[in-house]
Amino acid sequence: MPKPIYLCADNILSSLGLSTQENMDALYNQYSGIKCYNQLPFSQVPMCTSLINRQKIQEHFAALKTKEKYTHLEKMLLVSVQDALSQTSISANKADTLFVFSTTKGNINLLEESHDFEKERIFLWRTAEIISQHFNNTNTPITISNACISGVTAINTAASLLRAGQYKHAVIMGADIMSEFTPSGFQSFKAISSKPCKPFDQERDGITLGEAAGTIILSTETHTLANKGTMAYLGGASSNDANHISGPSRTGDGLYLAIKQALTQSGKTTNDIHLLSAHGTATVYNDEMESKAFDWAGLNQVPVNSLKGYWGHTLGAAGIIESIATCHSLLDNKTIATLGYSKHGVPKPLNIITKTAEQTMQCALKTASGFGGSNAAAVFQKL
Repeated sequence: MPKPIYLCADNILSSLGLSTQENMDALYNQYSGIKCYNQLPFSQVPMCTSLINRQKIQEHFAALKTKEKYTHLEKMLLVSVQDALSQTSISANKADTLFVFSTTKGNINLLEESHDFEKERIFLWRTAEIISQHFNNTNTPITISNACISGVTAINTAASLLRAGQYKHAVIMGADIMSEFTPSGFQSFKAISSKPCKPFDQERDGITLGEAAGTIILSTETHTLANKGTMAYLGGASSNDANHISGPSRTGDGLYLAIKQALTQSGKTTNDIHLLSAHGTATVYNDEMESKAFDWAGLNQVPVNSLKGYWGHTLGAAGIIESIATCHSLLDNKTIATLGYSKHGVPKPLNIITKTAEQTMQCALKTASGFGGSNAAAVFQKL
């Protein structure tokens, strides 16, 4: 088994709360942050979505006592990163610490409204630079924007750099917000459900979009750990099935390849996996494809969930906050139900988790799939 990369600390910032614990409590109690609105400033039609409380973000941001001006997205990131860093002894301004940013759209709302920010503020790399500079980090941050696998890919990328010895610590942050641009794209090909999404269910008819931010800190050194070294990243991989600009391969071959490579890199087999955190967007083709890939990989008996019914699809934040929730699920030996699932609606049998329950677990696999045929997987283990 490869040398583990330790998970030091984390934060989930979503409609369910501004800390990991608040979010985990809501997940275990099967409480969703998704609400249905008749009118929204960024949608021309009624829409179900998961929105962060901006007043609470502003209150937490004010506690940072900075005089600089930041966008809503940047405030989310700063609050999330600060909370995670406060749990560790890592110095964010040291050369051995790297910042990695995961997003799909970044400050896309700056294209839609008048503002007095610099023109470069719209660029994804500039957002990463602004956050890392706030923490006085002098390294050039890495930005990962690869559709819906951005979060898992960011974790894999950071871990590979740590394992290569280029850095000792990595602050991996992800965020996306709701704005006019994002839902309009999904609405154009009728991929958004009019109700809260129903992953893997027979009546699923599309995604629910949401906004969130998350931070996960990885390290090669155990003395930095808030959780006393009880959780580690073992390995990960990505693939591309090159099937279609928005539709996944119907056979699941791309996701299957990412899963097999991730297991090989981590030194694990399917028999070692006790929990599977799926992408589970609740679109017809995604969930169908995932069931085929999981069955092909011999994972159809492993307890599996999708967390999209709680937060919606949070795009660049999804892979990060869902990985965090999966790791805490392992630590707590407690399963998280797939909210919205009631009747099996995919072609292959899966062991869908339907209720919160105590269950001894040690190793988990997190997967993600996205536009352009992209797929990613990562393996986590309780030590």
